[in-house]
Amino acid sequence: MEKFWHKLSSFTLHRNRGEAVVYPENTKKPASSLSPETAIWLKEILCFLPSSTEPYTTALTHRSMINDHDMTVVSNQRLEFLGDAVLDLVISEELYTSFPDSDEGKLSSNRAKIVNRKSLAGFARSISLGNHLLIGESADENRIRLSESSLADAFEALIGAIYIDRDLEEAKKFIRRHVVTHIDLKKIDDIEHNYKSRLIEFTQSQNMDPPLYNVVSEEGAEHEKRFTVEVSCDGKICGNGTAGRKKDAEQIAAKEALGLFETRA
Repeated sequence: MEKFWHKLSSFTLHRNRGEAVVYPENTKKPASSLSPETAIWLKEILCFLPSSTEPYTTALTHRSMINDHDMTVVSNQRLEFLGDAVLDLVISEELYTSFPDSDEGKLSSNRAKIVNRKSLAGFARSISLGNHLLIGESADENRIRLSESSLADAFEALIGAIYIDRDLEEAKKFIRRHVVTHIDLKKIDDIEHNYKSRLIEFTQSQNMDPPLYNVVSEEGAEHEKRFTVEVSCDGKICGNGTAGRKKDAEQIAAKEALGLFETRA
């Protein structure tokens, strides 16, 4: 919660519930108005008629538009920041209610499994968000529309736009409809002790390269092998493990890496 309020307090909002958003004269404007097709799509996924289309246009504006408009438009990066905070709050509340016996560490781990970039991109694809991104003419349009990073950013920005246009309750409804109903909370909780999965999810949540495992030694006779495995994250060795099976050694290495990252947090 502290992280959420810190993010929210550092973001200046100009929002009047139920009224159009008014941008100060010295701020950048959205790239353009929404196409009729996008306006229809937006109404369908939101389940309400927007008070103003401006925040939604901004949410759909990829940063490549800035290059083609001489910095006269604003991309969705600031709204992504706000949407990330709102999403964290709603998912945290959902997990807090669903798992009353879980401690802070387990709740944080489960949240990371839900709000990582891969998952967010999947939620974005489920609503065909990529088809409605506003992309600069000089950019690789197909690559951006399929990009995991672009989709995840725009999905969070869309949540930020809902919060600005309406309120937290409407953002909650959207998240529950397009995120919570698509996940199995029980299954997520059950894989808590799969350290390799947890390490992948952690690195995704931190925008790090995926973990790489390397067998550094193999000792003993065929029937009593001992494997030593190192795991690297972002090119740095962060854990190692030794066991009779490579898979077990990898799990031990991943567990050590998670412990290392937790001590740094």
